[in-house]
Amino acid sequence: MVKRAAPGGVGFTLDHLNKDAVTAYLERFNPVFGNQNHGVRAFYNDSYEVYGADWTPSFLEEFRKRRGYDLQPYLRELTSEEKTENIARLKADYRETMSEMVLENFTRTWTGWAHQRNSLTKNQAHGSPGNLLDLYAAVDIPEGETFGSSYFPIPGLRRDSADVRNVDPDPIMLKFASSGGHASGKNLVSSETFTWLGEHFKNSFSQCKPEVEQAFLAGVNHVFYHGVTYSPEDVAWPGWLFYASLNLTPANSLWPHFRGLNDYIARTQSVLQAGKPDNELAIYWPVYDFWNQPEGRERLITVHAIDEWLHPTPFYKQVKNLMTTGYSLDFVSDKMLAAAEVKNGNIQTAATAPTHKVLLVPQAKYMPVSTFENILKLAKAGATIVIEQMPEDVPGLHDLTNRRQKLKALINSLAFTNAGNGLQTFKTGSGQILLTKNIPKALETVGVNREALTDAGLKFIRREIPEGKYYYLVNHTAKPIDTTIPLNSEAPSVVILDPQSGRAGLAIANKVQNKTNVRVQLQSGEALILKATTTPANNITAWQYLDNPKQVQEIKGEWALHFTQGGPDLLADQRLKQLVSWTALPDKKAEAFSGTGAYTITFNLPNKNAGEYLLDLGKVNESARVWLNEQEVGILWSIPFRARVGQYLKPGKNTLKVEVANLMANRIRYMDQQKIEWRRYHEINFVNINYKPFDASVWKPMPSGLLGPVTLTGYSKQKQ
Repeated sequence: MVKRAAPGGVGFTLDHLNKDAVTAYLERFNPVFGNQNHGVRAFYNDSYEVYGADWTPSFLEEFRKRRGYDLQPYLRELTSEEKTENIARLKADYRETMSEMVLENFTRTWTGWAHQRNSLTKNQAHGSPGNLLDLYAAVDIPEGETFGSSYFPIPGLRRDSADVRNVDPDPIMLKFASSGGHASGKNLVSSETFTWLGEHFKNSFSQCKPEVEQAFLAGVNHVFYHGVTYSPEDVAWPGWLFYASLNLTPANSLWPHFRGLNDYIARTQSVLQAGKPDNELAIYWPVYDFWNQPEGRERLITVHAIDEWLHPTPFYKQVKNLMTTGYSLDFVSDKMLAAAEVKNGNIQTAATAPTHKVLLVPQAKYMPVSTFENILKLAKAGATIVIEQMPEDVPGLHDLTNRRQKLKALINSLAFTNAGNGLQTFKTGSGQILLTKNIPKALETVGVNREALTDAGLKFIRREIPEGKYYYLVNHTAKPIDTTIPLNSEAPSVVILDPQSGRAGLAIANKVQNKTNVRVQLQSGEALILKATTTPANNITAWQYLDNPKQVQEIKGEWALHFTQGGPDLLADQRLKQLVSWTALPDKKAEAFSGTGAYTITFNLPNKNAGEYLLDLGKVNESARVWLNEQEVGILWSIPFRARVGQYLKPGKNTLKVEVANLMANRIRYMDQQKIEWRRYHEINFVNINYKPFDASVWKPMPSGLLGPVTLTGYSKQKQ
């Protein structure tokens, strides 16, 4: 049945395994759309959450056609929970059949229907019983999802265990969507972002930033926020709300500063949508190891259960190690390898897809004979294959002895030579196969080098453009990073782009052999983009590094605080000699206030002789917009709340204005304490982070406002 149905939507779900059912469903829309899209850019399929839909009337016929034997005599084994090898093999065949039916009867049918109307399809394959890589690749825009909240050691980043779910998002899970897009030559990879990021009304932009950065680093370049409801104008604050926590609507007290987050995402996406992905490694995902399990029937590949189906696998451990040490990679499926070709020694999985230098086959117990044959075919055509361990067996139940013999014969036909350092090599055609447990050593041997910039603690993703490469760098460590990093790219010039502020400048960089060394400075929580170009960058001002800080000046005195908007009541103006949370103000109504307040102060700058000045707001709950001498500096919406302000300062008297927005939490707490009704929905499913009844009356007040200390630091003039 439809879960949480809208009015008029109650009833049975679609049979995704049945092409006739899918076609009948789509035909209901034909009279509306005809052969046009009427402005609909893309048709969207949300995460596959069709639990227990593990059969369709044509399944026996489809199984016989696809697997080569009759399932009907094995129905008792199919419903059995016995943990035998034959039952696991039978269920692997059953699951492979279901995967193919979802792909062909639903995903491709629906995509074909949309293409007839010149529209795109956007699909969240996760949650389905199919091979995620093939399902993501079959649509125009694969879409992953960030579900839950990750831990980042960024100083000051709030993460209360009571306000987060017990499942952390994992960027490796997101790489299934980006890999499906890359392997099929699709430029856009989207993400439903911030699902259940935290408890209702407590989500800050500072919490959003590293979470969306994880998505970017995993190959996402087309961000969508978690869905929100349309709310009629006559519905009182907070309006109609969606159950899954994030509420990025005009009712949100952070809304006046929402542009800060949006601009950051837009700048970053503009780079990550340019050119093409630049990943050297294609890594085979051994889906048959996942399918070959005796428990249950269908196996849904969900975001919520990665601790069960992904994290314990050798595949995951190998991928995580490679990414952490600086390798760029995509995942590939059996179908992708069947369609792959070799171009100039590189592997290409589709005509418009980027190429990979090496195919890595991690430890896989089960592998079809056809997949192993395709791997050997690629090697013979000139590809480089690195195999961690030869497959032990074939999957499935039918014709088992014959298929086992074929796989064994293929493996035995490879005459490996011992190359030392734990490497065995086999030359075939114009390519080669390396068999080793030491994957980094094998990659080094074939000329695929890691990006050593990860040694500094940086995370990265690369894009290849005609004039060079883009590097997107993020510092999610607990400490500032100020160092020179090597890039695996020869670049006469490197331009630093700051996606937080929009600033740009020419970096200090020099070529050493076939690498480029670049100096970078990133505070904990900051990101930078490097544009490493093969042609000199002309007419670009040098990037101002922040070196040799002069004396730090704390901006203090009497602050004028004027509340500009919010509720339940707008507070009276305040004069503050010390910066404190609004919840500590003498006015008791301030404890319930959610909205914005503007702080103003004048201070004296004796002289202006530094190369650059840095304004640091200290602690901010939760976002700030800054003006200096009536010129807007920008929105400081996340940790660290810092901005370069040299161009706005003048010697002598200066006026600083800081508008701060807090969370919705304190006002909602007040409403629940006063038993003011605000849950007005067709279906009352507004639950807390653990899907229990929601009650904000027991919360403690959330700190709000500018807490500081606010400082101004001068830095030496740049040496040219």
